[in-house]
Amino acid sequence: MNKRPARRRPPTPTLKRGSYPEYRRIAEILRKETVGGALLLIATIAALVWANSPARNAYAALRDTPLGYSPWNLDLSIGDWAADGLLALFFFVAGLELKREFVAGDLRRPSTALVPIVAAFGGVAVPALIYTSVGLATGSDGLRGWAIPTATDIAFALAVLAVISTHLPAALRTFLLTLAVVDDLIAIAIIAFVYSSHLEPVYLVLALLPLAGFGVLVQLRIRAWYLLVPLALVTWALVHASGVHATVSGVLLAFSVPVLRSAKNGGPDAGPGLAEHFEHRLRPLSAGFAVPVFAFFSAGVALGGWDGVASALRDPVAVGVAAALVIGKAVGVFASTWLVTASRHADLDPALAWVDVAGLALLAGVGFTVSLLIAELSFGPSSAHGEHAKAAILAGSLTAALLAAVVLRLRNRHYRRVEAEEGVDADGDGVPDAFQRGDRE
Repeated sequence: MNKRPARRRPPTPTLKRGSYPEYRRIAEILRKETVGGALLLIATIAALVWANSPARNAYAALRDTPLGYSPWNLDLSIGDWAADGLLALFFFVAGLELKREFVAGDLRRPSTALVPIVAAFGGVAVPALIYTSVGLATGSDGLRGWAIPTATDIAFALAVLAVISTHLPAALRTFLLTLAVVDDLIAIAIIAFVYSSHLEPVYLVLALLPLAGFGVLVQLRIRAWYLLVPLALVTWALVHASGVHATVSGVLLAFSVPVLRSAKNGGPDAGPGLAEHFEHRLRPLSAGFAVPVFAFFSAGVALGGWDGVASALRDPVAVGVAAALVIGKAVGVFASTWLVTASRHADLDPALAWVDVAGLALLAGVGFTVSLLIAELSFGPSSAHGEHAKAAILAGSLTAALLAAVVLRLRNRHYRRVEAEEGVDADGDGVPDAFQRGDRE
């Protein structure tokens, strides 16, 4: 008697709604990042106004004021301290979030992690190709800036969502956050391997000592700031002296922090560890202070009137950055998501449509914080290419934000219905019914 062949389980829908604990955690993160995004916008506008006012020289003087101790190789300007020091805190929080996602979040499941990871790589590769193509076609000497348009700024993107008052469903919010987190990891790797120069291996080896000490203490669940902060600062200083960009130290420190309370149990049931504690404490400081201060000292581009704008438009660096952010990011994220879905013979979650993916793909073109950092690493803080690249980052990010706002705003009525459904808890057990159905599926 022939046995009937076993039925193949249908593939997991793309952008499927995640678990309720993950939904609540991400909602809390996005609320904090939205506030940070508003402060980021304010800092950017203030910098642009000051840098193009009659008092522009005072802005440049403040940004370039030296501050530090030369014998320790720490004679940096205030602007450099913001880029090398404050952004290390930003990358520390990003590293905690990345490790949390892959160890105890929904991304620990390969089927869930595949889509945002591939989308993030597509959103890096296509902008880099567009920028490079523009540079090669025009014979530009600015090819070193190929990585400028590869980053997505989650805080700026969330500020856009707050301004247009859209109600993204849980699956879209999760996709946007995880896409940005993976994007940050790629940017960190690019900074570490491409924009490190004059390496000093001795300092890099020495940095392993305080890093190991920090790692031992956090593995022992020791939270004493007077022990951890000095070790973190020494690690940062030695990585800075080694020639590797100092922000990489933030990621290395974050990866040493345990995510789960009990390593013996494993899995998400082991309970939150120090990573969640540090993230809860430091995310407001990162989003509300470190990133806006960096933006204030980095986004002050002196446009120089119409002549300056015309000069920027003639620079292939600016053209490449703007085109890569607006077109490259959207094409890279959307096409990668579609290809993964088609290759798995899957469909989007029934609550979503491809126009929603297109809206988020456009929103991914809001590249700000890390893009500004890479622009400075590529061309220096005051070169013509660097100034033009920064102007293009601002213009491209604004254009991508406006296009995304139009697309997502048109779907806002549908998003409200999905959000209302995700809030229904008919059985009163504290978990909305939509998330329970997702678990059973």
